[in-house]
Amino acid sequence: MTLDNILEEIKKAETIVILAHETPDGDAIGSCLAMKVALKQLGKNADVIIREIPKIFDFLPAREEVKKDSEIEKYDLAIALDCADLKRLVGKEYFEEAKQTIVIDHHGSNKMYGEINFVNPVAPACCQILIGMFQYFDINIDKELGTCILTGIITDTGGFKYSGVTPETFEFTADLLQKGVNVSDIYKRVLDTKTKANFELMKRTIDRMEFLEEGKVTFTYITNKDLEEVNAGIGDHEGLVETGRDVEGVEVSVFIRQKDGDENTYKVSMRSNNYVNVSDVCLMFGGGGHEKAAGAVVQGDIETVKQKIMNELKKVLK
Repeated sequence: MTLDNILEEIKKAETIVILAHETPDGDAIGSCLAMKVALKQLGKNADVIIREIPKIFDFLPAREEVKKDSEIEKYDLAIALDCADLKRLVGKEYFEEAKQTIVIDHHGSNKMYGEINFVNPVAPACCQILIGMFQYFDINIDKELGTCILTGIITDTGGFKYSGVTPETFEFTADLLQKGVNVSDIYKRVLDTKTKANFELMKRTIDRMEFLEEGKVTFTYITNKDLEEVNAGIGDHEGLVETGRDVEGVEVSVFIRQKDGDENTYKVSMRSNNYVNVSDVCLMFGGGGHEKAAGAVVQGDIETVKQKIMNELKKVLK
């Protein structure tokens, strides 16, 4: 059984590294820190390598132990969390050099790039997968570990509002509440609190927002100049794609942002409401994600990128 294999590899590994995708969100960060905290119970001191963490996640247990790089070149075991594709994995050099590799994820587009792959595309968050895994390993999910896990669940479910939420999601949350995990505090920190830079960027994206295809699509963008002018930090662009999706009549929200140091490359984020599978659309550009939340990287200036995206969206819009 895969879980038995994972536990066996963890127990025999002397050195372990934990990795996540680029531009990590709450589920990626929460998963990594939850894994680190859980492995301590098994007597393992794993390294977590995340090079950019938005400051809203500074409250998480073990946050201060996160590294940007490691002196160890070849780990016994590398664990990738919440990352569907090796090319998006930060620190993939450690993954590729490791003696054994494990992938734990919930993206339907996962490329199964590990030697052991534990992927459940039905789970609304990678952190929800970890709960069942830790229970199977007989790891005590206490307040510290529960805070990491619930952060991932709350962020990836939009505060329990997305359709992927399962009955188990609420059962797990109720159990964590009983263990002292402060659900309302986590919700406020990761969903309700905006930095001034994020708010300024939101104003710009709303001002630039276009309604296309008879109002079924919203399109907006920010540039590196915008980020510089508002003194944006890591993660200050997060959540901007949600604004367009929440407008009445909109099926797909498209938000693009200029890649750092490259004026002709844009990172694309898409969200959908009902019937468009944006993961399939993003796959056309080498990206992917979830059915209603996905991303990609597209070459060109703003108008070129917009046209490329719209050409694909027109094929799937009703």
